[in-house]
Amino acid sequence: MKEAIHPTWYPEATVICACGNTWKTGATVPEIRTDICSACHPFFTGEQRIVDTEGQVDRFMKRLQQRDAIVKAEEDRVAARTSPNLALSELGLAKRYVTIFSENGIEIVGEFMAKLQEGGDEALLEIPGIGRKILADLKRELRTRGYELPESN
Repeated sequence: MKEAIHPTWYPEATVICACGNTWKTGATVPEIRTDICSACHPFFTGEQRIVDTEGQVDRFMKRLQQRDAIVKAEEDRVAARTSPNLALSELGLAKRYVTIFSENGIEIVGEFMAKLQEGGDEALLEIPGIGRKILADLKRELRTRGYELPESN
């Protein structure tokens, strides 16, 4: 064995717990401090208690409330996106098409969906100035926003 490379051994090292319990053991340091031991650990004592160091439970509850607020905000945002009262002008249509739809009594998504439901694509294609391309683009935009469109005839 090499000389002077091993730590000093203390055969009577003292272990001190936060609860006040102490005992002797062998170690490489003269004194060991611990937060919990068999005299105060809930498994050995049989009592239930929460060891809350620095408000961990409070921090967890706060994070849980923040998560709930974020989830509710997202649900509200999705509900607003799929509202039947959303104006067609907010869907990114060219002003020309918004004007054509408006002149024919279709200004909000709910009215568009009702017209699509009652007459299908053909009812909308009968409107002068509305073609298959704008109809397909409008339906694609509505689907990406989460709207469920009626089946085409």
